[in-house]
Amino acid sequence: MRFFVSFRWFDIFELLVAYSLILAVIWTPGVEQRVLYWTAFAWIVITAWLRRSQTRPIGLGVHGLWPSLWIIPAAIVLFLIGIGIADRVHTLHELYGPLPVIQHVAEYSLWSLMQQFILQVYVLLRLLRLGMRRVPAIAIAALMFAAAHIPNPVLVPAALIWAAISCWLYLRYRNLYSIAVAHALLGMCLAFCVPNSINHHMRVGLGYLRYGHEHVRPGLELTDR
Repeated sequence: MRFFVSFRWFDIFELLVAYSLILAVIWTPGVEQRVLYWTAFAWIVITAWLRRSQTRPIGLGVHGLWPSLWIIPAAIVLFLIGIGIADRVHTLHELYGPLPVIQHVAEYSLWSLMQQFILQVYVLLRLLRLGMRRVPAIAIAALMFAAAHIPNPVLVPAALIWAAISCWLYLRYRNLYSIAVAHALLGMCLAFCVPNSINHHMRVGLGYLRYGHEHVRPGLELTDR
């Protein structure tokens, strides 16, 4: 019993440190942001690897992939609907920045996979190991995910809804790939369809607040893309 309790405290400690580092990255400017980013990355990778035996299957293999593939065409349909609506209301626009669209999509797809890994494997499974039932665990994970997108008025509610749905899908299929592709499609839809005057180029945290007031070097933008 004492050994189990100590492991629960380790789960809480690791989760609090990881989330604090993520928020620090979002709300810290300049060179410090890059240092915090790699610190957070290292912390999450190392602690996730140390707990790998408790999270299998983590969703990076073929387990659950085939039955989860329907998620991708469903996301494509939503993507096309969003594009069609934006075209009708004249908010459809090109992506921000000089990168080709294909590179944008590739980089954002990888970033989507990383976000889903953190949300499902690192956060959700830890909450479940703490003894929470599925619904409260999903709710807390979704709230944490949404809070990391403050103060973007588009991404906060979108992240809350998507996090809840994707957590449920992950617990059903235990595969991250289809969920990550859907995340990328829906995120790109928002990037194409929501005016930059509202979305601030998909930025979050300090980057959203500073939008239009100062130049932010490419690669250091506080953005969901």
